[in-house]
Amino acid sequence: MISAVAQTQPTLTSLVLKAPDTKLASADYYIARVVDERAGRPAVASLLLPPAQPNQPPALRQLDLQGGTLAALRQFVGQSLPRGTGRRPLTLRIKECRLTETLTPGQPKYADGTLALHLVLDWQREGETVALTEYRGAARYRRALWQTAVAEPALRQGLTEGLRYLHAWVVSQAPTSLKLATDLRLRFRDYHDQTEPDTVFYDPARPLTWADFTAAPRPGPHAAAVFPSFAYAGQPRVVNGVLQLDMRLKVFVVRSSSWVSAAARGAYDLNHEQRHFDLVKLVAERFKRRLTPTRMTLKDYDSILQYEYLMAFQEMNRVQEQYDAETQHGLNEAAQESWNQRIEAELNQYGVTRRGTAVAPLPPRLPK
Repeated sequence: MISAVAQTQPTLTSLVLKAPDTKLASADYYIARVVDERAGRPAVASLLLPPAQPNQPPALRQLDLQGGTLAALRQFVGQSLPRGTGRRPLTLRIKECRLTETLTPGQPKYADGTLALHLVLDWQREGETVALTEYRGAARYRRALWQTAVAEPALRQGLTEGLRYLHAWVVSQAPTSLKLATDLRLRFRDYHDQTEPDTVFYDPARPLTWADFTAAPRPGPHAAAVFPSFAYAGQPRVVNGVLQLDMRLKVFVVRSSSWVSAAARGAYDLNHEQRHFDLVKLVAERFKRRLTPTRMTLKDYDSILQYEYLMAFQEMNRVQEQYDAETQHGLNEAAQESWNQRIEAELNQYGVTRRGTAVAPLPPRLPK
């Protein structure tokens, strides 16, 4: 009986991979490339075929897909997943696709089949490969040696399940995953809520007052001291595929670190300290403007933010030292007035105007 079946069994030279039953649609992505990265690119299937003669062992045949394995897989993927449209051109890498059969122990007329499948999905964004997700699948079946038609459905079903998994992952992750973000939007909001008892946040409508200098006076040649600084904070989030960086920019003075002596409570001295505050505001404005859309990248946005912040912090320290050196801590009235005008002009350039008008010239400092 086995011999009769073998004589009528057509000789298999390849597997014909049939078209998938359904096509998955999405506007979030499309498959731009299918790449065969199987190690050594072996035959897709090692199938046991009925013996040609009675009392002979089954023949183990190495089979590729009809029309070429890569071409057949590309066609199958193209018939299964979105193709040629969508927001993200993705690459499907086939790391493993192997169907192997062995004789069923104790049953020489049966074969056990095992499918091993490994698919990887990634895409090129900003010139770099972004790894997205991968699928590892396995399937097993048992068939009679003469039922060779069982192999192709097992392969087709395994591929279909893997592609469905990858499709579902992209569709579910596309709106909120940083890996799949297609653009970046950076927006700064100046923080000037006066809600912290020990902190004054920069507000053009709320300049410093001597009441903000709460630390004990310190001995030395200076009548007052203020130490403004700035920081940023925000939580990145991806909304509809766009990375949104809504940042709060805080320019501030800590009251308990600021002090003034009893002999220096005039408007002239207070203006000198306010200009220290203004200078930090200007540095913060320049920091914001360096973070342009062409400067920021989805991959390195955080490191770019940190680098530019460090550069701005160093700039802040330099300009504060330059300001005190040139004005001699406010003692040089001509230099002080020059800095007043320069700072006010730059504040206006950035749209920062105290109480809607420029600060009026201050009277000369009274001798002590």
